[in-house]
Amino acid sequence: MDLIRIVFLSVIVVSNLSSVAQPSERARLAVNLKALGNAPNDAYQDSLNKVIKSDLRTLLDVDNGLGVPFDSIPITRVDATDGAFRLCTWNLPRADGSQQYEGFLVVRTDRGRSLFELRDMTPKIPSPEVPELGPERWYGALYYDVIPVKKGNNTFYTLLGWKGYSKSETQKVIEILSFKNGKPRFGAPLFGKGKLKVMRKVFGFSAQATMTLRYDKTMEGILLDHLSPSRADMEGQREFYGPDMTQDAYFWHKGEWWFGPDMDTRDLKLEGQ
Repeated sequence: MDLIRIVFLSVIVVSNLSSVAQPSERARLAVNLKALGNAPNDAYQDSLNKVIKSDLRTLLDVDNGLGVPFDSIPITRVDATDGAFRLCTWNLPRADGSQQYEGFLVVRTDRGRSLFELRDMTPKIPSPEVPELGPERWYGALYYDVIPVKKGNNTFYTLLGWKGYSKSETQKVIEILSFKNGKPRFGAPLFGKGKLKVMRKVFGFSAQATMTLRYDKTMEGILLDHLSPSRADMEGQREFYGPDMTQDAYFWHKGEWWFGPDMDTRDLKLEGQ
């Protein structure tokens, strides 16, 4: 009987220790994520990032990884409204003005869930709108919204993201996430008409400017600022682009995102009141 009592008490102690460990990991994760922006150099950032990855993997790679509370953790996160995935992204602002992006994607499967680490390969993707990509070759960004759309029997998740590209250029990204045989794919030919379609949309503009890119429920479309160069002779130099006081949009139509230029948002605001 004493042996049984000892085993029982041991189980309780281990259980209590496990319950304490998870909040401790969350607390450390929050501290290290906040410290990334103030790191004295890239090497120190890399050391912090290794701990962040380890703690985040521990939190996400569990049966309830899709539902773990993240309210106290300063990380960019989007959850699919249908429960298909959870996507966490964060960035490392480098000393030279560039950014490195990191991410974990938890996907619901028939057997439970799968965890994918995203590897930012931005320097090796010179034409980012063209290729379909995977977790091991990702055009890194911080995603802040997801819009699920249907094409036939397939669901495509449209992600809206922010990307600090360099000291002089910032980008906004419309990315498409889908799944093939349970594996995530980034990019799909869903933009525009004709045979040659881009896989994602990337909008570059001055790092001193801001650009609106958001889903508008009233218009049921993606609303975005139209970007123009500050001078005609700067055409094509994205670091000199900014909003020109007009707005465009993308509407989901016949299984594609169709472009709608020069939207009159005054009417939309009135309809939404």
